[in-house]
Amino acid sequence: MKKENIILIGMPGVGKSTVGVILAKVLGYGFVDADLVIQEKEGKLLRDIIEEVGADGFIEVENRVNSQICARRSVIATGGSVVYGAEAMSHLKKDGIAVYLSLPFAHLKKRLSDIRGRGVVLKEGQTLEELYAERVPLYEKYADITVDEQGMDVEQTIEKIIELKEQYECIR
Repeated sequence: MKKENIILIGMPGVGKSTVGVILAKVLGYGFVDADLVIQEKEGKLLRDIIEEVGADGFIEVENRVNSQICARRSVIATGGSVVYGAEAMSHLKKDGIAVYLSLPFAHLKKRLSDIRGRGVVLKEGQTLEELYAERVPLYEKYADITVDEQGMDVEQTIEKIIELKEQYECIR
């Protein structure tokens, strides 16, 4: 069975939403921003949810909401913490190819100035570098395709995703 969706995973700041919107246009797909779906379903901003229920509580909310996303021929930009939810990842990968947008930590750090304002799930006392080290193995675990964005602009990232998606579909 052909997987109809493209699931973008990766750290906050790698460009999942930016790349996702343009990729969807190029492919003629729909676009789903999972963070916006969470905000809509919960009636609150991500940072407010995190503030109210904490990091672990947010991950439960994110897992529940992402496990219910129904999309066909869509690019789905997930939140950076989606990989903590096994149910959500299983649900999303059932009909989608998981594309890990990867950036070295030094480049990522430059892109992320207001990390808390973005609704990034950091545990108490956790640094961005510790979060990066914790998540990279999970992104690698779930990824069907990895795109190293180092030195690439948005258009080059999209071209690489399309190229690797076609190769992935040929070998399946």
